Amino acid sequence: MTERSILAAVSGIQANQTYLDSIGNNIANADTIGYKDSQVQFQDLLAQQISGATAPPAGGTGGGINPVAIGSGVRVAANEINLAEGSLEQTGIPSDVAIQGNGYLIVQSGGQQQYTRDGSLTTDANGNLTTQTGGLIQGWQAKNGVVSTSTPIGGIQIPQGATIPANPSSYIDLTGNLPAFSTASTPALQETTTYNAYDSLGNVVPVTLTFTQGTSADTWNVQGTVPNASGTGGTYLFGSPSTYTAPSSTPPAGATVKFSSTGELTSISIGTSTISANSDGSYTLPVSSAAMTALAATATSGYSFPTGATLALDFPAPSSSNAVTQFAGSSSIQADGTDGYPPGTLQSYSIGQDGTITGSFSNGQTQALGQIALANFANPAGLADQGGGLFATSPNSGQALVGVPGTAGRGSLLGGSLEQSNVNLGTELTNLITAQEAYTANTKVLTTTDQVIQALENVP
Repeated sequence: MTERSILAAVSGIQANQTYLDSIGNNIANADTIGYKDSQVQFQDLLAQQISGATAPPAGGTGGGINPVAIGSGVRVAANEINLAEGSLEQTGIPSDVAIQGNGYLIVQSGGQQQYTRDGSLTTDANGNLTTQTGGLIQGWQAKNGVVSTSTPIGGIQIPQGATIPANPSSYIDLTGNLPAFSTASTPALQETTTYNAYDSLGNVVPVTLTFTQGTSADTWNVQGTVPNASGTGGTYLFGSPSTYTAPSSTPPAGATVKFSSTGELTSISIGTSTISANSDGSYTLPVSSAAMTALAATATSGYSFPTGATLALDFPAPSSSNAVTQFAGSSSIQADGTDGYPPGTLQSYSIGQDGTITGSFSNGQTQALGQIALANFANPAGLADQGGGLFATSPNSGQALVGVPGTAGRGSLLGGSLEQSNVNLGTELTNLITAQEAYTANTKVLTTTDQVIQALENVP
């Protein structure tokens, strides 16, 4: 029956045409970000049985006969997606992100939740983090720098020009060395350092610390002053009275700092009160409450510390690398840190491995702006291709398992990079030759069958 060969050849042509279509699509998307190549899988059609099998006869007088069947051709069984990760390429663009491992970015587009591996993201006029086609990237928006991943996901905004408020200083860290001495000198040796703290409005509060050589060996007195913004006076930080009118010649007694004969800090006291060391061995010298009240009196001091605010000098633990010491040699005492800062404006941002978007502000501070979510699936190959690098769930993909990148089998993110297509052009060109040869061979079957039919028709 010649129609069998015709039908088989036609099915082969159709199947290999699909194979060529798949190869052409792979080659066309060799440079498409996040694209996964596909491989057509063939399956033979139900064979037509000519004769059935027979069992060997009893008594060993003959043998069994195998069944005789002729196949009906071929069909496309699947177009299997290769989920292997493509190579990663650094772009230096902060909004670009590559997924290292499993998972998909979640996109809200046209009221539908879709998924993509294409991390070439951007921001729109409202600061929304979007795909290049306008889909909203889903995750968690930060509130005052804090991200709560236990809340439902939604769009993420990175508003240009965003600001963070000032933070008043509550401590100033000290470090460095005071020169050792065994006998008090006249006049007493003084070492001075000035550091800028900040009030609640971000105003600079210049704090000057003066260390004066004590009357006994290994002892120093420390006093702090803050001039009024008007320049008419100021505030003494330790002792009473706390305020002065410029010029002042008699500051109150400050705090006493004592060192051991080996140059390590041993105690700090104010008057008859000794300050206990903290649990880590450090010391905290608080500014007097009267001084803080004076600094909160904006009309007088020119600064704006909130009522009840505190400020302190922090002396690191004596055994630490940045401890305040008293060794022979020159002075290097200085203040080198505070928790206060002025207001800041967003300058740039970056995306971390866990999807956290961290903003860098003009005041040197960083703050979380949001966090990108990832979705994983029981069968990612079952996702329905929507075009444009987007996929939707299908009955065989399973539901989206949404969570933080780097958890529960979800991959991590690499900011400033993109995942390239995983198409191997060498493999695709080889497959192209194979498909072409198979297509041509099937057309030969049609030509040959046609010749056979003509020969039968010409039989006299």
